[in-house]
Amino acid sequence: MDASGLRPEGGPGQPPPVPSVPSAEQVLLQARLSLSDGPGALRELLEAADPRWLLLGPGSPAALGELAAALGESAAPPGREQDGAEPPGRDREHAAAAERAQQVGAVFALLLKKLEDAGRSQECPGAPAVGPALRRVLAHIYVFAVTHLEERPWTTERSRAVARELLEMLVRAAGCASVAEFLRGKDGDEEGRFGAVMGLLKQELTKDTWKRNPATKHVFCWTLPHVTRPWLGPHLERVLPPSLLISDDFQEENKVLGVQCLHHIVLNVPGADLCQFNRAQVVFHALYNHLYSREAPLIQAVLLCLLDLLPILERSQRHQGHQGQVRPRSQCDEVLQLVLTHMEGEHRLALRRVYGGILPAFVRRLGILVVRHLKRLERVILGYLEVSDGPEEEARLGILETLQCTIEHAWPRMPCRLPVLLKALLRLIWDVHTDPGPTPEPIRAALLQRATQCLILLDHCSRGQVKVLLEGVYSSCEENRVRECIRKVQEST
Repeated sequence: MDASGLRPEGGPGQPPPVPSVPSAEQVLLQARLSLSDGPGALRELLEAADPRWLLLGPGSPAALGELAAALGESAAPPGREQDGAEPPGRDREHAAAAERAQQVGAVFALLLKKLEDAGRSQECPGAPAVGPALRRVLAHIYVFAVTHLEERPWTTERSRAVARELLEMLVRAAGCASVAEFLRGKDGDEEGRFGAVMGLLKQELTKDTWKRNPATKHVFCWTLPHVTRPWLGPHLERVLPPSLLISDDFQEENKVLGVQCLHHIVLNVPGADLCQFNRAQVVFHALYNHLYSREAPLIQAVLLCLLDLLPILERSQRHQGHQGQVRPRSQCDEVLQLVLTHMEGEHRLALRRVYGGILPAFVRRLGILVVRHLKRLERVILGYLEVSDGPEEEARLGILETLQCTIEHAWPRMPCRLPVLLKALLRLIWDVHTDPGPTPEPIRAALLQRATQCLILLDHCSRGQVKVLLEGVYSSCEENRVRECIRKVQEST
C-alpha cells in the first residue's frame, strides 16, 4: 500500500498509482476552515471545480450548507453591545464588512451558477440530484443578500449592487418569479423558503441576542411583508414573538418597526387564529401601552394597527355573547377615550395632525355608540377648529370630517349642541377667508366646503333651525365668499 493507504503500489513495469482524489465534502470542509484568510481561495476552487463534482458524495449537500453558513457569518456586520448601542469609531469595521460582503457575494453567485450548471446536466444518466444541495444553501444566501441589500452603516453602493444581483440570481435559481414567490412557494406548492429563513433568524431573534446583530431585525422586517395571506397563517408562532419583542424596545425606530410587523400579521392571519390562546388580546395590550407615547410616527402606526385589530376583538366578544340590553364598553371605547384625553391637551402640531387624521375612522367604527364620548369629543372638535396647524391644515380638515361623521351617526344629540357648533363653524369660515397666511387656495376651498357641509347636516338634524339663524348673518355680511357658503346652506334641501 502507498503512504495514504488508499491504493496498492504499482509493480515492476506498471504505471505509477493515480493520486487519491479527495471527496467534495472533504474539500468543502477544508475551504470552510480556511475562510479566515478570505474567500479568494474558495472562489478559485469553485471556478475550477466541475459542477457535478460538488454534488458527489452523500455528505456534499450538508457540506455546502455549512459552507454557506460560514460564508454568511464571515461577512456579517460588526456586532453591538447587549443594549444595541453602537460603539464609537466603527467606520473602519463597517467599511471592511462591506468589502468582505462584495467578495462573499461573488462567491455565492459563483456557487449558484455551478449549481445551475449541475442542474442542467441532470438529464445525463447517473448525474447527482441538485435539489438537496440547492435547498441547503438558499436560505443562507437569502439572509446574506437581504442583510446587505439596503442602505445601512455596513453597506456601500457597490456591496448593495452585489446583494441586489445576488438576490435576483437566487430567485431565478429557485425557479421563482419574485421574492414573494420564493418565500411563500409557488401556487399549489407545499411551502416556500420562508420557514427555512425563519429557522436561521430564530436563533438571533431572542430577547438576549436580537440587538447584538444589527442586521437581524432589518432582515426580519424586510422579509415579513412579502409573505401574505394565506401563507403567513401557518408561521404565526414564528413571526408573532419577534414582532412583539421588537415593538417592546425603548428605541422609537424599533417600536415603529415592530408595530408595522404586528399590523402586517393582523391583516394577513385569520382572525380565529389570532384570537386563539388570547393572542389578539396580547397584541392589543402591547399596542395600547404605546398610546402613551408622544412620538407622532409611532402613534400613527399604532392607531392604524388598532383600527384593523379592533374588529377582530369585537367579533370574538360577539361570539361569546353578553347579557342585558346595553352593549358593553369595548376596546374601541377604551382607545377612543384615551385618544381624546391626549388630544385635549396636545400642543404638538405633528401629533395633532396624526390624531385629527385618524379620528374619523374611530367615530365610524363606533357608530351611534359615539354618544358615550360626545362631551369630550365636542371639546376636542371646538379646540382643534380654533387653531391652524400650518399651510396644509391637516388637523382641521380631519376634525371637520370627524364632526361630519359625528353628526351623521349621533344626529339626535346635535340640536342641543347647535349654538356652540354653529358659532365655531362660522368663526372657522371667517378665519379661513380672511387669513392672509400661506395656505394654498385648494386647502382653503376644502376647509370651506367641509364646514359648509357640516352646517347643512346640522340644519337637517335640527329641522331647519340653522337656516333661520343664518338669515340675519347673510343680510349683514359683505364678504362674497362667506355669503356663498351661507347661500349653499339656505338652498340645501
